[in-house]
Amino acid sequence: MNIFALPKLSLRFLPIWRRHWLVWKKIAAPSILGHLADPVIYMLGLGYGLGSLLPEMGGMSYMAFLAAGTVCYSTMNSASFEALYSGFARMHEQRTWDAILNTPVGLDDVVLSEILWAATKSLMSGAAVLVVIWVLGLSHSVMSLWMIPLALLIGLTFAAIGLIMTALAPAYDFFMYYFTLVITPMMLLCGVFFPVTQLPESMQAVASLLPLTHAVNLARPLMSGIVPPAAILHISVLLIYTLLGFYISLVLFRRRLSR
Repeated sequence: MNIFALPKLSLRFLPIWRRHWLVWKKIAAPSILGHLADPVIYMLGLGYGLGSLLPEMGGMSYMAFLAAGTVCYSTMNSASFEALYSGFARMHEQRTWDAILNTPVGLDDVVLSEILWAATKSLMSGAAVLVVIWVLGLSHSVMSLWMIPLALLIGLTFAAIGLIMTALAPAYDFFMYYFTLVITPMMLLCGVFFPVTQLPESMQAVASLLPLTHAVNLARPLMSGIVPPAAILHISVLLIYTLLGFYISLVLFRRRLSR
């Protein structure tokens, strides 16, 4: 088998996605609550706490500024947790992948279904945070509805990147390195809590290469009812990360499962 071959995809990923959906439905309520609680606590705690000291930021209230970043942060986290911990469990611990691969389904379809399922969960997480934003009256713009497909795109991006780590991981403990050295720095550098322009120029250059920065640069104008500047660029960067992440993770899974 040529591990570097381009993906060969088919609609056979759909039954795998549906299988994940049926399993998740059994724990839907606690799952949604768990993914919603953390970002909302951050948004409300920091929004009201720092918001009293920072009346405005980026031309909007600090609460609204933080809310847009929270949608992106929540979506990133949800996709990452699903692709890493749940994906690793299905591949390594539960041997679900082995069972699926004994049917007329290829590894390419299995990996694609993992990315799409993680993106589906992240979409639900981002949409739930957006509902909280509307309930709090932080956005009244119809443009903010575009944050729903944006949440799906962010989910695809970080699910694809996360699966690279899953393909490399020897055990669950490995994922702590990814969250500590990749996810947390992105959360701090990419404009979730403060404008990227507040960083030194060298760190701004680094932030401009990170996918979360481009996600936030799309989300924040949409919250205010503005078409994001350079929207095509930001979307293109997220798509490139998604496609490269999918291909690299697929190559790594082919190598790992062929041993």
